[in-house]
Amino acid sequence: MERFAFVLHPLSLEDMQMVSPMVRYVPGFLLEYILKQKKPFTVSHITGVKSPHAEAEGWFVGCPLTAKQMVELPEEFVIDRIVETGKIAEELGAKILGLGAFTSIVGDAGVTIAERLNIAVTSGNSYTVATALEGTREAARLMGKDLRDAEVAIVGASGSIGSACARILSREVRHINLIARRIAPLEELAQELNGHGAATFSVSSDVKSCLHKADVVIAVTSAVDFIIDPADLKSGAVVCDVARPRNVSRNVSAQRNDVLVIEGGVIHVPGNVDFHFNFGFPPQTCFACMAETMILALEGRYENFTLGRNLVPSQIDTISGLAKKHGFTLAGFRNFEHAVTKEMIESIRENVKL
Repeated sequence: MERFAFVLHPLSLEDMQMVSPMVRYVPGFLLEYILKQKKPFTVSHITGVKSPHAEAEGWFVGCPLTAKQMVELPEEFVIDRIVETGKIAEELGAKILGLGAFTSIVGDAGVTIAERLNIAVTSGNSYTVATALEGTREAARLMGKDLRDAEVAIVGASGSIGSACARILSREVRHINLIARRIAPLEELAQELNGHGAATFSVSSDVKSCLHKADVVIAVTSAVDFIIDPADLKSGAVVCDVARPRNVSRNVSAQRNDVLVIEGGVIHVPGNVDFHFNFGFPPQTCFACMAETMILALEGRYENFTLGRNLVPSQIDTISGLAKKHGFTLAGFRNFEHAVTKEMIESIRENVKL
């Protein structure tokens, strides 16, 4: 039996209400103080992960800091708390630890955490990229778009996931607009990729103005609040929101019936998996970052797999191959906790303004 663990943490104070409705009566400043003092803990035991080649069990381990706290508190304090969470995974018998949400981007994106633990560590970003692109390609096809002629915007292109998406898509699309707060890293990325594929590049720090002409948007920033609103998007756009917390406002789906928004990296897990914890997904499905941890455990590859901020296509290809071997597949499309059906996509296509 192979063994893994995965770090969960509340993205916001509102997430804590899912755990305990009484939390809504606690003032925000007091709740943040309580979370800062609380020690990491075991959330649940994961059973039933079984591929044609191996079987695994695992644990969700909880790091009680919100996304906002992970950004604003001293970096060393946050890393210490994540390492404490990893020590619980070690005690439970896990041989590899997956870093979820903001725990994968704090500091040097997992490198220091791996150095301070006695088990392997992965951020899950390689499989996140692979499945986000797989989902984007399929969503574009269903919307009648040819990626070879598409204008693509990558919001958060200076990050590890965004830059990896740019590297891979540069071989497939006509033009890519790289968007992030800092221009210099975008210019370096554009210079690196120019001439190596079919795409041309532009760079910008202005999200709002760039999205109006984008046929396809991939959103992967580490912002703690929404940055894409209904008025920002072109009619008929396909938007893949990979970020947690989400980059796309819920109002986009409510107000724009001519835009397709999907969540990146929703994966069907082989076997009869039971997470014994409700994180808002249908049974037997999970985030791609969680799946990467399970895939590596099933393969017995207890090694530091995806760490740091430089993802390479060969690593993404490797985890994609292992996913297929063990029976992990894209679990259709989802949008704000709801399935996106082919009928819904057809309706969106009919509403597109030419």
